[in-house]
Amino acid sequence: MAEKKSKYDTDPLDPEFVRRTEEMMNAATRDIARTPNEPARSTEQAEAPTRLMDDTLKRSYPSVFVPPAYQAPSQPPQMQPLAQPPAAQPPQAAPPPHTRFDSASRRVAGLNIPEKFATVLPYAPFYVGIVVAFIELLIVPRREGRVRFHAAQGLALQLALLAISIFFDIVGIFGNVGFGRLLIGLTGFIFLIYSMFRVWRGEDHHLSPLDDATRWLNQHIDPRKK
Repeated sequence: MAEKKSKYDTDPLDPEFVRRTEEMMNAATRDIARTPNEPARSTEQAEAPTRLMDDTLKRSYPSVFVPPAYQAPSQPPQMQPLAQPPAAQPPQAAPPPHTRFDSASRRVAGLNIPEKFATVLPYAPFYVGIVVAFIELLIVPRREGRVRFHAAQGLALQLALLAISIFFDIVGIFGNVGFGRLLIGLTGFIFLIYSMFRVWRGEDHHLSPLDDATRWLNQHIDPRKK
């Protein structure tokens, strides 16, 4: 009598299990119906793994990890000047010394004497320069700036020497200062001759300690109006 088996009986030693397995292994392989995508599998590249796109990406998109090749900056276009600078003039020769200060022939307005004499006479010693300088400031117009400057400076120098001489005369009342007065007079005489020599040669003769007095005399002694 055969043993009755239930549906829950899953005994792997079932003698029928081996037989059925052998029948399935010996059976011919059945063709599987092709799907619409099946032709694409016939090509070798379609069945190949995912292709690398490194070459394509390198040609299309540069990598952020690779620094770009250095390119020299382009030179900006040079701007053309709007206007050409004037051509440099060749250096001119310096004028001869006699034309740099040629005042021997030029007459001073108001005095009608050469400018060289008008600028030298205010420094004449023995109080001659005081009279000449005062007359020039009264007669020479202000447009004669060089003559009026030496007239005012010569007058200031003459008055300064005169004031020193008067001071020694006053001091001499109370004592013997004859040697000191003689020394100051000789020094003043030599300096006046030196001033005349410089002005006669046309050199710059400017006495800075007398600037204020020179400016005051030139401004306050107006030339007479004709």
